[in-house]
Amino acid sequence: MDGGGRLLRSVKVLESGLAPSALAFAGSFPVPALAPRRAAIMPPPRRKRHGFGQKIFELLAGPGIGAGFSLVIVVAAIAYGVVRGGHYDAFVAKNGEPCDVLAQAFGFAISSVSVSGNHELTERQILSFAGISSRDSLPWIDAERIRERLQKLPRIKAAAVTKLYPGRLLIEVEERQPYALWQRDGEVQIVAADGLPIAPMRDRRFIHLPLVVGDGANEKLADYMGLLEASGSLRDRIIAGVLVTKRRWTLKTDSGIEILLPETNPQAALAQLATLQETSNILDKDLVFIDLRQPDRLVVRLTEEAASERAAVSPPPKAKAKGGHR
Repeated sequence: MDGGGRLLRSVKVLESGLAPSALAFAGSFPVPALAPRRAAIMPPPRRKRHGFGQKIFELLAGPGIGAGFSLVIVVAAIAYGVVRGGHYDAFVAKNGEPCDVLAQAFGFAISSVSVSGNHELTERQILSFAGISSRDSLPWIDAERIRERLQKLPRIKAAAVTKLYPGRLLIEVEERQPYALWQRDGEVQIVAADGLPIAPMRDRRFIHLPLVVGDGANEKLADYMGLLEASGSLRDRIIAGVLVTKRRWTLKTDSGIEILLPETNPQAALAQLATLQETSNILDKDLVFIDLRQPDRLVVRLTEEAASERAAVSPPPKAKAKGGHR
């Protein structure tokens, strides 16, 4: 006991937190050493990944959320006013699209355009048809679209467009060549070998080309050229071919005679005519037409003047006496 009448306790007992009786009871058994407690280590929370849209939202939803939305609204209102007021169209007409203006600022303006393969079309005409101007830039120009646009022209058979950075554009064209003349409804057009009309006949440069007349005659140029080759020595005398009912040909000669050919095997009829020309100069006679449509018969018609002259020279036929001989 201490001087105050209290029982003395061991400091260790008090620190252990056990009652003296419990300590005395536990002293008779071995007590295992208690492992010191450690605080549980928790892994740090994973950061949630956000997409680009979420980042933009977080940026606008930050401290300046009001200012961010206000800026978007102001920019949209200005853009709407510019487009609605026509200022954007005026800007594009003068300077080009904004993307072209930006590309030109970085050195991708079209500095030169080379055109090759053209003969009848001028370089200015080709550039006009292609729709190329100084407002365009090389990265944003559509080469395939230009090629398709050029090939829609009757004069151009094929085209190729190549971009050479930073600022060169190459245009190569293959023109359809004038092959024949086609007359329909009083209008004469220059046509290519495939029969496609190229341009109206406006000067005498192409007067030497073969001439076909009639609906669909331009689509049968190969047939007409075959007749000319089969005509032999008569070719220089034939000046035009008229397609009749889209089935057969009538040839016109330099002397004004019309040669009516059959629908089937007209080459044989022309060979017969060439023989008659060699033996009797039939194309030099005063004839209106020579009908060769019958394989076993030749029909000709004289001009009115020739018929009158022949009637005056030839004696009238004798009338048969009635009632027997006298």
